[in-house]
Amino acid sequence: MFLCCHPALDASARVALTLRSVCGLSTAAIAAAFLVPEETMAKRLVRARAKIREARIPFRVPSQAELPDRLGAVLRVIYVLFTEGHMASRGDALVRGDLCDTAISLARGVAALLPDEPEAMGLLALLLLTDARRAARTDDLGELVLLEDQDRGRWDRDMIAEGEEILETALGLGRPGPYQLHAAIAACHSTAVSAAATDWRQIALLYGELIRYEPTPVVEANRAVAVAMAEGPAAGLVILDALAHHPQLWRWAQLHIARAELLRRLGRDDEAAGAYRAALELEPAPASRSFIARRMRELTGG
Repeated sequence: MFLCCHPALDASARVALTLRSVCGLSTAAIAAAFLVPEETMAKRLVRARAKIREARIPFRVPSQAELPDRLGAVLRVIYVLFTEGHMASRGDALVRGDLCDTAISLARGVAALLPDEPEAMGLLALLLLTDARRAARTDDLGELVLLEDQDRGRWDRDMIAEGEEILETALGLGRPGPYQLHAAIAACHSTAVSAAATDWRQIALLYGELIRYEPTPVVEANRAVAVAMAEGPAAGLVILDALAHHPQLWRWAQLHIARAELLRRLGRDDEAAGAYRAALELEPAPASRSFIARRMRELTGG
């Protein structure tokens, strides 16, 4: 992975090429992670391979001194790999446990290889704290269970404890970064004894800090959800509505689902149904489609 994440390639191309060539993710799954059409991602991969050939970029195992410069891309590869496992973009299952396990194993390897890098520790902590909820994320039929409805007794407390300990060590190094912030957000969820006890104001503040490192519409959308939980659905909806016409986010089914959920909480059922339909038109994975269908039945009484 460090070999493939060559600094001569554009940052996004490094990540995409490694996900395809080393991790074996499909072009469609990589495109979904980058919120671009599959055809666009396929062209990016072709251009990256062409640049390697034309520039005769030498691919060799980097020295220990070269690893830090490639670390960011490697961490992003692992993060995307885990994300595809955590919420699969294709197939009938919501979770691909094999990918989650592989990503965690890789994160452990990187953290061991670079033990003084807090962001490597931050990513490992994030994956552990998130994956600890795996058993509670689906019901007996494989249907999606929202975080607020999950049986917290099914969360893996040993994994949570390990994640929190690693995060504390990373934060103690005094070099904050995006993965440490992501992990801190995950820790806010894992330490709450119930959904009602979740410190959503703290989560919203952490997302606000995360935007300094990752000024992306996806982070802003996640902040909107946290704001909605802390201050009410109307406050979050204002932020999501401002993002609704973003050229990338319109392809992201989760944005439309989040809007629909807030509209439903506000009693604006017709608008909520429209947002759910917009999500369905993007052909999300079966688990998401099933969740949307259930919500639509609740709105229409059948």
